[in-house]
Amino acid sequence: MTWAAAHIHSASDARRLAKKRLPWMIFDYIDGSAGEETGALRNRAALDAATLRPRILRDVSERSLSTSLFGKPSQRPFGIAPMGMCNLSGVGADLMLARLAAKYEVPHGVSTVASTPMEKIIEVAEGHAWFQLYFSGDGIGTFKLVERAKVAGYQTLVLTADVPEVGRRPRELRHGFKMPFKIGPKQFIDFALHPHWSLSALFSGKPQMANFEMDGYAFDRTESRARADWDTLKRLRDAWDGNLVVKGVLDVEDAVDLQKAGVDAVQVSSHGARQLESAPSPFSLLPAMRAALGPNYPIFFDSGLRSGEDALKALHAGASYTFFGRSLQFAIAAGGEAGLAKLWDVFSDELSIAMAQTGLTELP
Repeated sequence: MTWAAAHIHSASDARRLAKKRLPWMIFDYIDGSAGEETGALRNRAALDAATLRPRILRDVSERSLSTSLFGKPSQRPFGIAPMGMCNLSGVGADLMLARLAAKYEVPHGVSTVASTPMEKIIEVAEGHAWFQLYFSGDGIGTFKLVERAKVAGYQTLVLTADVPEVGRRPRELRHGFKMPFKIGPKQFIDFALHPHWSLSALFSGKPQMANFEMDGYAFDRTESRARADWDTLKRLRDAWDGNLVVKGVLDVEDAVDLQKAGVDAVQVSSHGARQLESAPSPFSLLPAMRAALGPNYPIFFDSGLRSGEDALKALHAGASYTFFGRSLQFAIAAGGEAGLAKLWDVFSDELSIAMAQTGLTELP
């Protein structure tokens, strides 16, 4: 694993190494997007087309990557996006991410469908964890999770609102990906051809959706989330006195309505292009979001970020804070905790160098 970590010099390196180690089914679950994946390409194209303004003859010898988030210090302007079933990328991945969050004082987005109980993750993250929530079915299980998060000490709740129905991801469907796993001949061959991952998974036990081990409630990944509406948001706002973020916002009118409804921040995101293939590029919406919401309202951004320069582009475009997702899982799959630490250092170096090249000593 340390050998692989030493060979991670970019997010692309992490993805390439992960593709060799992971079963096809797992890699495509992490990497795949909705439909023919044109939405992912569109967002990547928008990020690639954006440029930064080089400046010269400025003293940039001392640079700070620190910022603040809901009034608390954060050593980086990027955190860890909520991702389901992270332990599929490597045994113990959830807690690797939690330790990283604690070290750099950045938020670890803990997914509703995390492989590790929310209570354990926030403990290891030393409080640097946000709980991501789906509204499912009739909402009974959802509000049980809200109460658990409150008791566990979470101060920020992230309602993911862009999944009224789970998007169709053909790469998942071709492999027969389901949670919990359904093992047939095709999956058996896939796992047999990737023994490093398979043996680790065998000895640790197959990943579970740990937050749903509750009396009287069983989670169904395919259960409709279509009942959530503005009244649901009001009930959630009334039930949660901490920070409330709504994630998956891709419409300026919706963002303004959320601000009026007392939401503390919006997260501009296409769910990594995993939901609606024809959605606009989240990155392209940032300037209009900032103009509509004012200069001080928190706007978070995720989807498609692959470098420190990407994060700086998003900050210039109007984001207050950014989040990395898939690339961190690929780093874990490639090189374990050492791989994760290496890629985090790469992102940090890329950002610091880009700041120097553009004449910045502090974040925009």
